[in-house]
Order: sequence, then structure tokens, then C-alpha cells
Amino acid sequence: MTRLLAAALALIGLTACAPPSPTASAGKLVVAGYGGSYQEAFEQAVLPGFEKECGCQVTYIAGSSTDTVAKLKAQKAAPQIDVALIDDGPQAQAAAAGLLAGLDPAAVTRLAKVEKVARLPGDVGVGFAMTATGLAYNSKWYADNGLPAPRKLSDLADPKLKGKVVLPSISNTYGVGALMLAAREGDGTVESGFAGIKKVAANAFTFDTTADVSNYFLQGQAVASVWGGSRVETLADKNFPIKFAYPEEGAIPLLATANVVKGAPHPDLAQKFVNALLEPAIQRKLAAEGYDGPTVTDATLDAALAARVVGPEQAAGMTPLDWKDVNGNRAAWTDRWTKEVEQ
Repeated sequence: MTRLLAAALALIGLTACAPPSPTASAGKLVVAGYGGSYQEAFEQAVLPGFEKECGCQVTYIAGSSTDTVAKLKAQKAAPQIDVALIDDGPQAQAAAAGLLAGLDPAAVTRLAKVEKVARLPGDVGVGFAMTATGLAYNSKWYADNGLPAPRKLSDLADPKLKGKVVLPSISNTYGVGALMLAAREGDGTVESGFAGIKKVAANAFTFDTTADVSNYFLQGQAVASVWGGSRVETLADKNFPIKFAYPEEGAIPLLATANVVKGAPHPDLAQKFVNALLEPAIQRKLAAEGYDGPTVTDATLDAALAARVVGPEQAAGMTPLDWKDVNGNRAAWTDRWTKEVEQ
């Protein structure tokens, strides 16, 4: 979801900080976040402006969410990172391990405007960008083959989809989402989740571990999957006939979170940085560039764009995963998935 955040974050250089205080001017903020094109644009467009406004230096460390959490664990006795930008699943692990600090409402004043679904327990971190895990499908193929748009996960078990479904592996967040969608469509238990996902798996030609199934759709190998709404919209921009469906059982929110590291060397700058991500201008830019839905209530979008991101109506109908429960059982679920689903 964060591939294009850099374009939005470039605004931070203008809005992130008030004039530098003596404390801030002596600081060197360290931010750990997503890599790739995001890192490149961040270093070129964001750091100079942020450093000028804050009178500080900024070091950016790129890595996946799990990589960043591993760094936080290794540095727990002497933290070197101030701000961690990580997905909500790994964030829950980091919070449970005591690696993250609570946000100060006096500094992160924008917390009052954050949607309920993006507020994290104890305000230890906050969701600053949101998409949904639901159903992706090739609308032209469905129409050409007389199939209605999928409305629930079990629709992907239709015999007409044999060998046409790409399912995410449980090793990534979308795979966990698929299992939970199956459970919600059943009686809510993990047992019903495995029973449901195995029916869909019978139609799968592969289980993706990368979280990016674009090529499977583009090459005609897949016509349906469990995927993220923002990724679907990004592929649709390439004039590909793909659509996103919110499952009847309720889509699952997927959050990118901003966190102040516990014991951070420069906590004041870190709190201001997090607050900047919640400003309406940056939230609107996130939506326009990467189809990540705003997590604040006062970031208004034009109608065309609002139709392509998670909005207040969709957010109200989504129930977050219980990441404490998921993370506590994930190893066992992964072992069972390997034996029963990807066999």
C-alpha cells in the first residue's frame, strides 16, 4: 500500500515541524520504513525540506515491516531508530514486545481526527494509511463467462474458476486475511476458516508469497484472488479490467502505521513527524497517488477518487483482525496451512 507514499510525504518538508527549538536543532531523526521507489523519492524530496524546517538531520533506513521490527528488537537496550513505519500485523508484535511508545496527544494533536478503525490500542502508534483486504476479479472474464461478480470468499470455489484462482500464502498478510474471511463466512472459528479456504484452494493454481499478484492477472493466469483494494486500483490504472469487491462477510482493514520507538533518541521530533502524516493535505495526497484511504475524518476527496479508496462508509463496516490472537497462533496456523491447504 505504501509504494507511492513518497509523493505525499514530500509535503512533510513544508508542514512537519514548527520552527526548530534548541532541542530539535541538535537532533538527528532516524526513520525506518519501506524501501524501493519510496525510499529513493523520500531521500530526494522529503529529507532536505524536513531538515531545513526542523533544523535537524534525518537518516532513513529502508526495509520491510518484519525487517524493521527485527531491528527494533535487536536495539531494544539502546534504540537507534526514532520512527518506525510498519504494517499493522508486525506493529502488534512490536507493541506487545514493548518496543513502541505511546503517542502524546499534546504533540500528536491530529489523533482526535483519526477514524476509530485506525486508532491502535493505547494509542501506541496510529494508522496513517488504509486499504482493505477483499476480493479482486477480472471483470471482463467474469462477464464473458457469465459469472456474477463475487460477493463472498466462497464464490471463488465455483467450479468454473478451476485453475484460475491465485491465493495468497499464509506467509503474507493477505493469506491471513483469506483465512479470516473464510472463518467469518463460517461460524467464526478457525476450524470453519480452514474448511472454507480448502474449498477455494481446490481452484488455486498457485499460492503467492510476494503480496503482488499483478503479473498473474496481466498474463491471464488468474482471474480472481484475495488482494488489497489499493493494489487493485493501481493495476486498473494500467487499463486492465480488474475490480475490487468488499465481501459480504466484511472486508479486513489493512493499515500502514506510524510509531514512535520506545526510548527513541529524539522523541519530540518523532511525535511531530507522526502528527504531520495525519494532516489533511498529506492524507489527500496519499489517496490520490496510491489509493490509500484517509484515516482522518477531515480529509475530503472528490467523488471520483473517493469511489476508489476506503471511505468512511466502508471503514465503518470493517472489523480489524485481532493481531494479538493472530500472532499468537500464526506458527501453528502456518504449519497446518502447509499440510492441509498448500498440499
